[in-house]
Amino acid sequence: MAIDNPHTPTLFPGQVHQVPGGGILVTKFDDVLNWARSNSLWPLVFGTSCCAIEMMSAAGAKYDWSRFGFEVARATPRQADVIIIAGTIVNKMAPVLKRLYDQMPDPKYVVAMGACSISGGPFFYNTYSVVKGADHVIPVDVYIPGCPPRPEALIHALLTLQEKIKSGVPREKLYLEEVKKP
Repeated sequence: MAIDNPHTPTLFPGQVHQVPGGGILVTKFDDVLNWARSNSLWPLVFGTSCCAIEMMSAAGAKYDWSRFGFEVARATPRQADVIIIAGTIVNKMAPVLKRLYDQMPDPKYVVAMGACSISGGPFFYNTYSVVKGADHVIPVDVYIPGCPPRPEALIHALLTLQEKIKSGVPREKLYLEEVKKP
């Protein structure tokens, strides 16, 4: 009896057919694209507070997020697939975050890590200078609660993002379905 482990690599979703002359033909091209896209996410790190330390440790030797397909943290938005917001977003940084998001190529994904990036944080919540969550600036795909969340939570959130991408449902449709719920 096989046990589904979320940390094991998934099998190739298509079927490979031999073609005369040595070529191959792959079926379910959309599934293959989503599978490849989900297993090669390149994150752009946007760390402004203490959550950034936990994000850095998730890329370290103990947790090693590269074995899950998040290989290289990018320093430029033009080469990144997912932006990880780790920390407080102040009003002066909100336009910078929006510009970075706009410069990322489509499809692009967003992970909000920690209480500060989700809701303004427990320490700065009633402050005039803090944005009350990253979703006031850009759309967020996955939220990670905590102050600060552990590296395991970040890896779990990235695996959850991979599953969303593999499902092939566009972000706009997922968002509209969540808005329609009572």
